Amino acid sequence: MARWPEWIPGLTEVRAGPLARNFEVWFHGHRFEIFLGEHVPHRRLGWSGIGAGVQLYQTWLLTPVESGTHVVTENVVRGPAAKSLTVLSPLWAQRLNSLWVTQLKRLSETAPEDGGA
Repeated sequence: MARWPEWIPGLTEVRAGPLARNFEVWFHGHRFEIFLGEHVPHRRLGWSGIGAGVQLYQTWLLTPVESGTHVVTENVVRGPAAKSLTVLSPLWAQRLNSLWVTQLKRLSETAPEDGGA
């Protein structure tokens, strides 16, 4: 959890929440409450969040391939802020996902061979 800001551009702070699998994060200066819903290590991750005028759900499907890992993400974002983002920049979710995947790729390629944190 302490390294999340390294993995997610725009994330500046993470705190454990009051429940298991619950977190508070600050993303681009906005507080979000995050709930981890799905977790299959090295295969699938899904989480929901509420904050900054949006409700969201994001899932990651990770599939090993010969050259590394194929990553598929899916996002659902609802609320007034999501609607205004869509009007201002229709490709914002795609750009954000691309940024996250690029950052995760860079970090995985520079990680120690022993898989250390």
